[in-house]
Amino acid sequence: MLLEAIYHRPKQNWAYAYDHKTIHVRIRTKKNDVNRVTVYYGDKFNSWEGIEKTISVPMTRLYQDELFDYWQAETIPPFRRLAYAFKLEDAHDSVWMTERGFQRETPEPTKSWFEYPFLNPADIFAPPAWVKDAVFYQIFPERFANGDASNDPEEVLPWGGDPKPDNYFGGDLQGVLNHLDHLEQLGVTAIYFTPIFEATTNHKYDTKNYMKVDPHFGTNEKLKELVQVCHDRGIRVLLDAVFNHCGHTFPPFVDVLEKGEQSAYKDWFHVRQFPLEVIDDVPTFDTFAFTPMMPKLNTEHPEVKTYLLDVARYWIEEVGIDGWRLDVANEVDHQFWREFRQTVKAVNPDAYILGEMFHEGMMWLQGDQFDAVMNYPFTYAMHDFFASELIDGLGFAQAIQHQLASYPLQANEVMFNLLDSHDTPRLLTLCGNDKRKMKLAALFQLTFLGTPCIYYGDEVGLDGEHDPGCRKCMEWDEKRQDAGLLHYYRSMIALRHAHSALRTGSFRFVHAEENDRVIAYERADANGRWLFVLNGSEQSRTVILQICEGVWQSVSIDDRPDSGEILAGNNRGLQVEVEGMGWRILKLKQ
Repeated sequence: MLLEAIYHRPKQNWAYAYDHKTIHVRIRTKKNDVNRVTVYYGDKFNSWEGIEKTISVPMTRLYQDELFDYWQAETIPPFRRLAYAFKLEDAHDSVWMTERGFQRETPEPTKSWFEYPFLNPADIFAPPAWVKDAVFYQIFPERFANGDASNDPEEVLPWGGDPKPDNYFGGDLQGVLNHLDHLEQLGVTAIYFTPIFEATTNHKYDTKNYMKVDPHFGTNEKLKELVQVCHDRGIRVLLDAVFNHCGHTFPPFVDVLEKGEQSAYKDWFHVRQFPLEVIDDVPTFDTFAFTPMMPKLNTEHPEVKTYLLDVARYWIEEVGIDGWRLDVANEVDHQFWREFRQTVKAVNPDAYILGEMFHEGMMWLQGDQFDAVMNYPFTYAMHDFFASELIDGLGFAQAIQHQLASYPLQANEVMFNLLDSHDTPRLLTLCGNDKRKMKLAALFQLTFLGTPCIYYGDEVGLDGEHDPGCRKCMEWDEKRQDAGLLHYYRSMIALRHAHSALRTGSFRFVHAEENDRVIAYERADANGRWLFVLNGSEQSRTVILQICEGVWQSVSIDDRPDSGEILAGNNRGLQVEVEGMGWRILKLKQ
């Protein structure tokens, strides 16, 4: 037993309150090194007569990555206080682990045991419940639909032209209103808009006025109308908050440009030296990615903080939006986000707070800042397996399980799982325009734990390289849309909506091997049990899945001929045949 590999610490993703009575406890061991782990727990103030008076719970090997096993147990402390210790066993040895370290002898309760001191309701991380059931759709407003020619920019181009970093096609909020039928029929229940506030670019990440909808998109009243119509259709609305930086036309920054050190707003920004200029391609003030037109805001300054928190409150109170996606969230100080959460949740406790970052985000997901982050590590694993074929089934399963082990369950349930966005090449392009690969990736995304997001146009076959190619105009000509792909997305989303196990049920891999491009996984809850077998190779395959006995019925989502086929498992497992670049969906018959 390799003791150096064993790890646990209270709080964060290792010991956390899942609800008002349950605390999940996790421990890490070397991969395939430990046969059994048991957690012993009780109340630290009880007068115990020995370890036999404590509660013992066998831990489940929940996840496994390239190096480690991750074990979990649910504990229900009788008086909301939890003191606990671990007993780890392999074929030849056993060892106890407490806060003091490792020991061979049975530890005396509760001296030096780990503690979750008290299950305070205010400390429970509780993301909005509706997010677990949502299917998001990301819209880049300038390229979705032109519904009102009267607000077009002067240099507007005909719809569907070649996208460039600085050209315009007239997309607006009225265009979204005109096409809500498409979203509703697709099964979308939430929209994430990239920025819509007044700015000088087509992407609007250089905000000029945080209190005004950009005139090229419409008006504040038009946004309010759009939000209300979306709500009437059961669709939530998430706006993009660009609080890390503003635009070069933001009035306080203009004042600093003009007045320098005499400006009343000079401390609103991070100025290293005056005058504000660019020397050897590096601005003399902090910016987003060395971009002079996007100066970084000083979110520690009281006036900046008050201004931005008023913005966050205003659009929820006055327009009724359902939350915020936070741009470059990891570069803003944690204290600002704590106050941001308090401000937003005071207005709407069900508001969804989503942080943008391209890495693991546990430090932002402890109940005091965000509800979720954009899950780019998930995105990269999906690209590596389904699109680029850089990893095999085992590597993919390990990457996914590493992500799941990185967060509490309630964070995983609302994690924002995307396959592409305005910041990446489109999924179809990443798949080499192979729609079979695209369908496999979408199938996993839409049946995985977390909240899936579809980038506008993926469902009809839009392709595109990195920005600006990924920001092309939505295709509304049905003759130019891929009707089969659209039917597939509608069917898969409908399947997800229809079965709770595919949204909030347990998840586990049942087949993922080295040098093999077939994966199989299970989703299950009290209402149903499902198996998904995905074949990322060109060759048809027969796999034996090691699951308990049962009778399974094949389910079709695209009028495939195998719909309704019955398969029976036995003590040798369940034999499943799957065609090359294809899939099988099986539901346990009740």
